[in-house]
Amino acid sequence: MKIKVAFVGAGKMVSAIVKSLLRSRTFEPSDIACCSANDGTSETLSEETGIFRFDSIESMMEAKPDLLALGCKPQQLADLPDSISESTEGTLILSIMAGITLDRLSSVFPNARNLVRSMPNTPGQVGAGATGFLFAREAEEEDRQLIMGILSSLGFAREVGEERDVDRVTAISGSGPAYVFEFACALEEAGKDIGLESDLAKELALHTVIGAAKLMEESELHPEELRNRVTSPNGTTQAALESFAADELREIVRKAAQAACDRSIELSNA
Repeated sequence: MKIKVAFVGAGKMVSAIVKSLLRSRTFEPSDIACCSANDGTSETLSEETGIFRFDSIESMMEAKPDLLALGCKPQQLADLPDSISESTEGTLILSIMAGITLDRLSSVFPNARNLVRSMPNTPGQVGAGATGFLFAREAEEEDRQLIMGILSSLGFAREVGEERDVDRVTAISGSGPAYVFEFACALEEAGKDIGLESDLAKELALHTVIGAAKLMEESELHPEELRNRVTSPNGTTQAALESFAADELREIVRKAAQAACDRSIELSNA
């Protein structure tokens, strides 16, 4: 049996990648395998997609996959078998684990062909993700195309210039969906506070955020120009935006992103 791509872990992000790769016909089910902790996720993913499931990483590595993708929890990296060092000789390693540095990966997989640290985000589960990634050393073009093909199956993917950029990506696109979700919650609460019925406030907030995001995606205009086009002089939107300015919304977001970036660095250094 020859496996091209093997996944350690079978959670939501791995499931999203596998299903996207199969949907785009980048790989066939027989090209992909997975194994996971004893939580039933690998059985479910195998049943849903037809990919092969192994009971252990040792047996999966006997199939000599060209690429090993680490989609397990960061704390599970230490639980990998001692044989992983030799069994991954010549293998390309892709990590989608938060906070695991390239140096840490190199210590676990010293014989790997190359190592890739990446930070996808949760919208990747619906093909609308944003992922930054970095190779440990100069990559062969074939490896670069392989990684780009896998990560772009989640949505937008971009190679970054240095490892610190992965922490910066974490602060913006990695944690960013939570900022948007929180804003949607705030918009819903505001709707109820000014007298809207609860369900209507929720639906208006949800569809407003979705609609604005779609407009930004499809428009060639910068978000600031789109904002200006909605804002009539002395109108309702201007009144709201002036309130944002008074409360320094952009400074609040800047501080939030800096806090997330700082925490990512702390976790990476732990």
